[in-house]
Amino acid sequence: MNMPEQVTIVEVGPRDGFQVEHDFIPTELKIEVIDAIAKAGVRKIETSSFVHPKAVPQLADAAEVFAGIDRQPGTRYSALVPNLRGVERAIEVGADAVRLVVTSTETYNKKNVGMSVDESLEVCRQIFDRVADEPITVEAVIALAFGCPFEGPVSEDRVSELARRFVEMGVRELSIADSVGLGNPKRVASTMARLRSELPDVAFSLHLHDTRGLGIANAVAAMQVGIDTFDASIGGLGGCPVFPDGAGNIATEDLANLCGEMGIETGIDIAAIQAVSGRMQQFFNRRLPSRVLLAGTPGQLYDKIRGEAQ
Repeated sequence: MNMPEQVTIVEVGPRDGFQVEHDFIPTELKIEVIDAIAKAGVRKIETSSFVHPKAVPQLADAAEVFAGIDRQPGTRYSALVPNLRGVERAIEVGADAVRLVVTSTETYNKKNVGMSVDESLEVCRQIFDRVADEPITVEAVIALAFGCPFEGPVSEDRVSELARRFVEMGVRELSIADSVGLGNPKRVASTMARLRSELPDVAFSLHLHDTRGLGIANAVAAMQVGIDTFDASIGGLGGCPVFPDGAGNIATEDLANLCGEMGIETGIDIAAIQAVSGRMQQFFNRRLPSRVLLAGTPGQLYDKIRGEAQ
């Protein structure tokens, strides 16, 4: 089995995971969680989003969150931005990176941001030009890369076309997102292998949702074709604003545990991440989807069984 020696896990819970929650999460708790994630060894954290507070009330405190976190050396704190105003706010708070999102289908893109795909790409180009002289990294995301709830399956050709258009702008970090969990291992492997072959100078990553229980399987399939960076969310938090039955992201602790069991280095303290997820599970007063949060790592499981047997 051809697997990477090391995998980078990008924590997206504080943005993608929190944004769909109805009850407001206190700013102090958000800061506490982000700090704990960084201290657990996660080196890339999607910290918040500078969208209009009417669109995403949960993240209205993005500036306060950025101001309050205890930044760890070597950790990249990013913000999702929808437009030039969002970029200005991200620059003001000292975000290390901005994430730009374009969906692969016209219907969803118009429902999401009120623009056509071409119009969104033009905004992305303007954003990229704006930050050219700033000490800030641009990461682009192609959402709904494996299927759209409105238009159905999305072709590899469409994903390749959008990837090329981002590269023409100058983007060199590109996330391919299975935003509602419609991918499968065969398709994920095929798409990512093709993109890596066509655009060898781009650092590709995957954003996987677990709607049909295939998220971890899709991650393994991607690793086998050379992908070594993945978005994940504490406890498996997240979902899709327009698809109520869509599940959250693959859980950070589940992915870190998978890598650990296969001898792949992540630099993450799994027990520390479990503690963060447990903290949020307690706050929400509901069980989160994470398997490792429920059952533990193999070592934890063995210790529990042996303890009960004594």
